[in-house]
Amino acid sequence: MNLLDQVRNADRILTEGAAFRIPAGAGKVLSVVEEAAESSKLWCVAAAVMAWRGDLRGRRSAAAGMVALMVAQLVSNGVGKQVTGRRRPPKEWIPHDEVEDRPNSSSFPSGHTAAAVAFTAAVATTWPLAGAVCAVPATAVAVERVQSGAHYPSDVAASAAIGLATAWFTHRASPLVRRQLFSRWLTTA
Repeated sequence: MNLLDQVRNADRILTEGAAFRIPAGAGKVLSVVEEAAESSKLWCVAAAVMAWRGDLRGRRSAAAGMVALMVAQLVSNGVGKQVTGRRRPPKEWIPHDEVEDRPNSSSFPSGHTAAAVAFTAAVATTWPLAGAVCAVPATAVAVERVQSGAHYPSDVAASAAIGLATAWFTHRASPLVRRQLFSRWLTTA
């Protein structure tokens, strides 16, 4: 059995396991968190709260998180989904109605997960406590994407890697570039 077959087999086992074993109540909570994260609403609200309540560190964290989120969305949705065309997990694997409410776009990668991880990891580099708080809904989003049948676990894992890479890139961006992009916003917010 080659590596690709092993990944496919693991995807099926983990997808079916998540869809069947997560209790209905927990599934509803995951869906509420995912809905809040739809179109990055949750992360925009988190950034606004950090910028409002967190002084200069909060504004820097919010800015880094939003830039990382935007880059992750561009990479995952603007590029990744356009070049892969992976089908969503088969409906037969998912025993609940959420499988009917999933997008028709490519399963790979998960834009929700990439954005959540990118935002969280970028925030954590400048404000670890805020990053730890953001990690809770980010994890819920990743789990929900598998539990609902929208993505395979390998989609979510690759998307987490995209999120971490964009957070790293954001953190490592030239201080001059960051200063040019954010100086006006950081001093006026």
